Amino acid sequence: MRRGWIQRFIAHMTLEEKVGQMFMIDVYGRTPTDPAYEDENLASGRGVRNFAEAIERYHVGGFIYFNWNGNIGVPLDPQQVQDLSNGLQELARKQRIPIPLLIATDQEGGIVARVRQPATEFPGNMALGATRSPQLAHQAARMTARELRALGINMNLAPVLDVNVNPSNPVIGVRSFGEDPELVADLGVAQVLGYQDEGVIATVKHFPGHGDTNVDSHYGLPIIHHDRATLDRVDLAPFKAAIAAGVDAVMTAHIVVPALDDSGLPATLSRPILTDLLREELGFDGVIITDALGMQGAQVLPPERIPVEAIKAGADILLMPPDVALAYEAVLDAVRRGEISERRIDQSVARILELKMRRGLFEWELPGRDDLAVLGHADHRAVSQRIADGSITLLRNTGNVLPLLAGSRVFVVGPQTAGSMILERELQARGLRVTALVTGLNPTVAERDEAVRRAGDADVVVVTTYNAASYPGQRQLVERLAGTNQPVVVAATRNPYDAAVLPPTAGYVVTYGYQPVSLVALARVLVGEVNPSGLLPVTIPGLFPYGAGLRYPAP
Repeated sequence: MRRGWIQRFIAHMTLEEKVGQMFMIDVYGRTPTDPAYEDENLASGRGVRNFAEAIERYHVGGFIYFNWNGNIGVPLDPQQVQDLSNGLQELARKQRIPIPLLIATDQEGGIVARVRQPATEFPGNMALGATRSPQLAHQAARMTARELRALGINMNLAPVLDVNVNPSNPVIGVRSFGEDPELVADLGVAQVLGYQDEGVIATVKHFPGHGDTNVDSHYGLPIIHHDRATLDRVDLAPFKAAIAAGVDAVMTAHIVVPALDDSGLPATLSRPILTDLLREELGFDGVIITDALGMQGAQVLPPERIPVEAIKAGADILLMPPDVALAYEAVLDAVRRGEISERRIDQSVARILELKMRRGLFEWELPGRDDLAVLGHADHRAVSQRIADGSITLLRNTGNVLPLLAGSRVFVVGPQTAGSMILERELQARGLRVTALVTGLNPTVAERDEAVRRAGDADVVVVTTYNAASYPGQRQLVERLAGTNQPVVVAATRNPYDAAVLPPTAGYVVTYGYQPVSLVALARVLVGEVNPSGLLPVTIPGLFPYGAGLRYPAP
């Protein structure tokens, strides 16, 4: 019955309306008609002044929210986001054919989270991987979904199902659950079901797997050199599990995979990958959405060809083409010229409408002010803290330098990005005598000299690091401090792989994120309030195996 209704619905739509459903764009603005951002929109390829004009001109099927374009503030203003979402849906409802909008964002948790405090900030995927708990992954997704729905956001571009087997991966890293395909599949499926159980569309990404790259597809075109057997065993396994679980949507990757398509085209533009593999071999019948089409990894063809080739490859939704008017007209022209059949457009529109219907969007039930009470709910914060506490991974504890003794003099040093100020506060709150030095991301000679001088007055030095491989000053800071007489504990507040570029120190702890909840958990572990239980979800070559993790001895 649903299919027949959708076909009748499509029959009443114009080609322009149908093509518009296949576009999800970003627009600057805090309101549907925000005058403050008109110039930015006109200057940045939107071709319109605001959201309202985008609906009128392009008949778009959805929008994606970001912090940098004013949609979601930091800190979050819940009423503003809810008003924006509801206002957009009301505009969509007033169109000639009322079709509710997909309103999406990237709320992966951890380092990629557009919705921030006072909403609940959950640790990211690798932290969940360290807990080994599908139950916690499911709870985090359900609670995230409830908070997104209160803001009128009905689609989450998460979870990430990339299997991070490359320690040098510049774009995935801690966004992955880990290096074990089974762990990624188990936690990923738990999150898919959690989002969808609460009526939020889940989107697994980045198909066919972005976990073994040395290049960030935002800035270049990565090539995955896995053979087909490795792809099946590693990269594709979590996606197969998600498809079997009924995931709503799959996002494509701007990566070249010669074992699947030797044309040199990225997966986003590859019919062998999107249609032959994802649709036909793996049996996925949901919505395929591209990654952002303005990323460098997609720039392999003239800009007017990219959206056309993505549709021909099998994509249903075109995400963020950099020149919206050009892309929209290019697709219309391709249909009018017969390069793309209108039947092919109808297939994508049917999948999009079916998804909107399945997730209840056609009921037009918009959230109200009372629904905002769920944001930052105490139950949600408690689960977030439980995940963070369970994720902290102790990998080295020479001489039982940890837990820190009550009343110890502790010197905390590291970049503000790595949470040194928050850690100072949390350790002081637990009765330690703490001094701190906040450095830049790449500590200078003067900062390193100052750190060594101040370390002499401490019983223990705690150094927070952040992607140390990219900032040699962090390595040099740890080297200098390790040369003093004081025991040094390194807390890697993003990548666990920092250990590979640092000298060995008495203690080495990993948090997988620098959000406040993870830094509170770090403090709790450092003082022995919580016994560390996290298990490393990746291998740190030559140092720590997958599954490593120490605990404190029983008192």
